[in-house]
Amino acid sequence: MNETDLRALRHLLRAQRHDDLVRQRDLAEALDISSASVTALVDRLERSGHVERRPHPSDRRSVVLVPTADTDREVRETLGDLHARMAAVAEDLTPEQLAAVGRFLSGMVDAVRSTGADERA
Repeated sequence: MNETDLRALRHLLRAQRHDDLVRQRDLAEALDISSASVTALVDRLERSGHVERRPHPSDRRSVVLVPTADTDREVRETLGDLHARMAAVAEDLTPEQLAAVGRFLSGMVDAVRSTGADERA
């Protein structure tokens, strides 16, 4: 599963928890991808058993995207494993290394923020 697939599933799961309906165009907008790309994405997720297309409850011309029952568990396991591996890497760093990483990341955030401000000006 690639990053866009995972982002799409997380968006669909979040919408499901809030009882929000998601159409393909809503997903395309949320992920900032084209309609052709979202169609390919949803086709792929449907083939893999992660998403179902269902009729919209009030608009018979539209369909909504619904994550399957196993999708929530699979996403949580995938992210849980990833988070555990990331935590293990951080735990292996010395306090000095953590301080250096913190300085580096803060500097990178400042660099990105200043670039964004320059572009808006």
